[in-house]
Amino acid sequence: MDARQLEAIQNHPDFIRLIHGRTRLGWSLTLVMLAIYFGFILLLAFSPATLGTPVAGGVMTVGIPVGVAVIFAAVLLTAIYVHRANRDLDPLNERVRKECEA
Repeated sequence: MDARQLEAIQNHPDFIRLIHGRTRLGWSLTLVMLAIYFGFILLLAFSPATLGTPVAGGVMTVGIPVGVAVIFAAVLLTAIYVHRANRDLDPLNERVRKECEA
């Protein structure tokens, strides 16, 4: 790839949309995950009795399902990223690639 092709790609409007969209999506999902994770940690630090409360009078505490929910949230946010990347970002990437090859 020569300098002319590289400049054409960097100045392509769809490439700019691709970069901004990917960055916005990545940071948005990262902030959501950080809020969930630090919310869990803060709850654990400042209200351990809440997470130590038994579920339905049994042996398992509330902290176990909440911890599992944090893990599922990470998996869900990853799935959202993959879905949005496949639906929105990959077509833009392909369009830029085809137009800049020509």
